[in-house]
Amino acid sequence: MRVFRLPLLVLLLLLPVSSPWKSSMEELFGKIASRRAPASVQEEAAKGVLERLLPAHLSSFRFEIDSKGICGESICFRISNIDNSSRDAAEILIEGTTAVELSSGLHWYLKYWTGAHISWDKTGGVQIASVPSPGSLPRVDAQSVKVERPVPWNYYQNVVTSSYSFVWWDWKRWEKEIDWMALQGVNLPLAFTGQEAIWQKVFQGFNVSSEDLYGFFGGPAFLAWSRMGNLHGWGGPLSQNWLDQQLKLQKRILSHMVELGMTPVLPSFSGNVPAVFRKLFSTANITRLGDWNTVDGDPRWCCTYLLGPSDPLFVEVGKAFIKQQIKEYGDVTDIYNCDTFNENSPPTNDPTYISSLGAAVYEAMSKGNRDAVWLMQALLHSVPIGKMIVLDLFADVKPIWKKSSQFYGVPYVWCMLHNFGDNIEMYGILDAISSGPIAARTSYNSTMVGVGMCMEGIEQNPVVYELMSEMAFRKQEVQVEEWLKNYSYRRYGSSVLAIEEAWKILYHTIYNCTDGIADHNKDYIVEFPDIYPFLEGSQPPQRRIKDLLLVKKNHRFSLKETSNDLPQPHLWYSTKEVISALKLFLDGGNDLSESLTYRYDLVDLTRQALSKFANQVYLDVITSYQRNDAKSLDLNSRKFLELIKDIDTLLASDDNFLLGTWLESAKSLAASQNERRQYEWNARTQVTMWYDNTRTNQSKLHDYANKFWSGLLKDYYLPRASTYFSYLFRSLQENKYFQLEEWREEWISYSNKWQAGDGLYAVSAVGDAFGISKSLFEKYLS
Repeated sequence: MRVFRLPLLVLLLLLPVSSPWKSSMEELFGKIASRRAPASVQEEAAKGVLERLLPAHLSSFRFEIDSKGICGESICFRISNIDNSSRDAAEILIEGTTAVELSSGLHWYLKYWTGAHISWDKTGGVQIASVPSPGSLPRVDAQSVKVERPVPWNYYQNVVTSSYSFVWWDWKRWEKEIDWMALQGVNLPLAFTGQEAIWQKVFQGFNVSSEDLYGFFGGPAFLAWSRMGNLHGWGGPLSQNWLDQQLKLQKRILSHMVELGMTPVLPSFSGNVPAVFRKLFSTANITRLGDWNTVDGDPRWCCTYLLGPSDPLFVEVGKAFIKQQIKEYGDVTDIYNCDTFNENSPPTNDPTYISSLGAAVYEAMSKGNRDAVWLMQALLHSVPIGKMIVLDLFADVKPIWKKSSQFYGVPYVWCMLHNFGDNIEMYGILDAISSGPIAARTSYNSTMVGVGMCMEGIEQNPVVYELMSEMAFRKQEVQVEEWLKNYSYRRYGSSVLAIEEAWKILYHTIYNCTDGIADHNKDYIVEFPDIYPFLEGSQPPQRRIKDLLLVKKNHRFSLKETSNDLPQPHLWYSTKEVISALKLFLDGGNDLSESLTYRYDLVDLTRQALSKFANQVYLDVITSYQRNDAKSLDLNSRKFLELIKDIDTLLASDDNFLLGTWLESAKSLAASQNERRQYEWNARTQVTMWYDNTRTNQSKLHDYANKFWSGLLKDYYLPRASTYFSYLFRSLQENKYFQLEEWREEWISYSNKWQAGDGLYAVSAVGDAFGISKSLFEKYLS
């Protein structure tokens, strides 16, 4: 199952001048501006970003919040030379509307005047060796350069990013992420951490005990879906230690966001209540929702409870939650998120019910904060006029603004979704990113007011996120091929012709997915088919593949079959061309092997090429079995298993592809041995089985959050494939039906034991990434 956040997300923002709601929106935007931290606080915050990034250059830059009106009515930054500077004095002045613009201006200068590069640590980190020493910084052209935002907002996060990517973060990692947001120009981030502690205090006011909440909150790695009312109790309960530490962390997160001039988006009440509410409020209108992806409807986590919108208790609870957040955090925002039916179905399709629910949610918000703004996933007429903007969440692939007459006049944010389940897969649509926001903003009667990044998981495909971030400041389309040449130079710190040529190929292949298919990273290694192998004459006819044939067509591999039972990994490019790009990467890497950014890209590209090759080998295994060819079956199954081992060795050579890092970060938050076991189970389960299973039925979400991580391949994906292949051999040798149920039982038992395991995994890289990549290229791809 592929889970989507589709496609409407609503928030209040500044509208275009032509909007009939202009006056009310200007009033709101004025309130947001008045809430910002004082100029001196923001300037110090921008200096803090610089100090953590380039401590030796702290005196080389001067930051000033715009008080001279240089931005006019726009939001901007201006980079200027400071004349007559000595070695110890500032050389470059950066002015801007907020500290976000100051940080963005710093990043812009470092990129386009010093050739620096900034990405997440887990995608190679920063390349700042190219930045000249203090006193020698390059001067900008014509004394100053001013860059304006074409639209006011740059939105960031998805409601599930908090579970797939942020769940185990401490303050040090959060501080680095918020710095990254500021450098990329993000000024409207979700801030969902710690809300369970707020709910605990709110529910206590309604006579709900801490013990009553044990079955309500999900475990740490599943909180996003618990918050959305998809499940309850799975992976829990939450300890008081977790609740307290996350609340403390959230306060630091919000403080840093606010001092940088960001507008955080906080959660609000959707109607999701603990089961005990039925006993405490026996006359309340409480409905049990339907099943969400359980195997057998186990009531321990299936089917959450929704308080009816007509019940007076709804507004009471919602108001209390908003008030409690203000009490804990202060007056930091007017914008709140609420998704009552995100991946859930309402108890009725009656429009009156949906409308009344919208009215109740908004009334609860506004009673808690009279200036409240709703961020939601539906256009509801029951929300007051001027209180919403739509987030075109999947505009990089399926833009809604084109089909809805600019959302029927409602302002919207053009967003890139890009990633599902925090999977590791090289993928993107650079042309859509470069042109899409421009086309939307300049189209007739456009109501676009922002751009955004709404990926389910981060720390992958850095080229995609750097380009998307730049679109917050771009008024014209980017010439992608020229931009990539500059990107390559900045990312690796030097110009290498072979690498530049490789990026040209990647641009037209991996980063040119135009088929509109959203499923990615379904490679057989990480999402192994749970199916019959279709042996002719030994299975029920409807389970057979009568014409399974791997053909080469236009230099890409495709699968022709008469049955749809065998899942096919998504392939949208020529594998031959990508292999040639990998060869260029290797040819140009002799002088870059010490570069962390190059090493990450090389390992990732090698992994990508080998995983696609492994898909072909898996199909050869199935074909061998179908043809009763035991020798070929043995040869190809061994090859597939050897590929898993070799890819594991490759991934082990880079710090950013290690299972151990994920597990150790989970355990580091524990205050007791019980918590330690629970958090590790959460971490292991999310990336494997995900949800519940029976003895012979895997979770419906198994492998949804799969990862190409060393340790996971060797100890999880390898035994799975090996066991399945052993059942294939036995079927041929004994001339019996393939025992799918027996294999499932054996595999699920192994998986559940592994999920509950405590074996240690490496947290540091081992081996020479360049040498391993080169050797695997020669072994499999040359």
